[in-house]
Amino acid sequence: MKKTFFIAFICLISSGAFGNSIFFEGFEYANHDNTTPIGWICDDSSWLCGYQVKDHNRVPHAGNWYAYTDSDDSWMFMAQYFDTELRYRPGFWAISDGVYDVEFWAGNEATPSGMTNLLFSATVSSGFYESFTEYIEYIPENYTYFGIHAIAHEDAYRLTIDDINIDMVEKYSLTTDPSSVETVMMPGSRVTVKYDVINTGYEDLVIYMTPHTEYFTDIELTVDGQSYAPFNTVANQVVHCTCSATLRPDVALGSRCWVDILLTVSCSCTTGLFTLWTTVGDPSVSVDEFGSEEEVLQVEYYDLTGKRIDPSNLKSGIFIEKTITTRGVSTKKYLKQ
Repeated sequence: MKKTFFIAFICLISSGAFGNSIFFEGFEYANHDNTTPIGWICDDSSWLCGYQVKDHNRVPHAGNWYAYTDSDDSWMFMAQYFDTELRYRPGFWAISDGVYDVEFWAGNEATPSGMTNLLFSATVSSGFYESFTEYIEYIPENYTYFGIHAIAHEDAYRLTIDDINIDMVEKYSLTTDPSSVETVMMPGSRVTVKYDVINTGYEDLVIYMTPHTEYFTDIELTVDGQSYAPFNTVANQVVHCTCSATLRPDVALGSRCWVDILLTVSCSCTTGLFTLWTTVGDPSVSVDEFGSEEEVLQVEYYDLTGKRIDPSNLKSGIFIEKTITTRGVSTKKYLKQ
């Protein structure tokens, strides 16, 4: 049975997820062309909204609306609480026709003089959208507002900004990208898949990878092109990994098989997971041709420590419901009233 999936799922619940977004602004709702962005505090009309066809010359893209300024010096403010005990990663996308300095401030008044802590600054200088983000290691006091300050250089006429976000960052956190890969394989064949491991926290981590499977043999892991060994990562570091494995020759056509790569760290306080899913059969044949009927074989319940619970003894609370079917395994949170 596929046990490691729900174990990792439980650990992720207890440790939280990367990129817990506490603020996101894509300017998509109720704004109008050439009007001040709704919800923002602006002393004048130096920041306005715009709209264009969905072609922003970049891949990440929330929609067609944006904010822009033609001013040499412009501010806009938004209410947002910052706690000294937490860590944050603000960011935004921007494009300009010249050189603009963009500053991200925090303070307790929605005025230029009320912005007392410069969180980070960036220079926007190209004619295509760029992403700017920075982890904020230290906040000296609690704040109730943040401000965007744009300063134009002599050659600049317009700055456009979009997808402003603030993520709350954990001390120990990691993720994989993608989190899983789907394949179709013949029994006895071999596959190689790629995935990235990302340190999404603000502390250095030593990451360990352990494969778990009932269906594959001869599993080989590499990290940045080298044979796997536990590896060190710093905040925001992306490590390129591969998993190569051979599907057992005795697996049945049409069955669902998997390899879990469980990721743990030296502090034993966070866990990640990458999964290779395989449907067994001729790659030229649609998966649906093997039959799409799904039969539930078993339903199990676990508490948030991973202990299996007798369903007849479930009391009020949150549990993990694990459903085992003929097509695979799924897990979800279950609230018992």
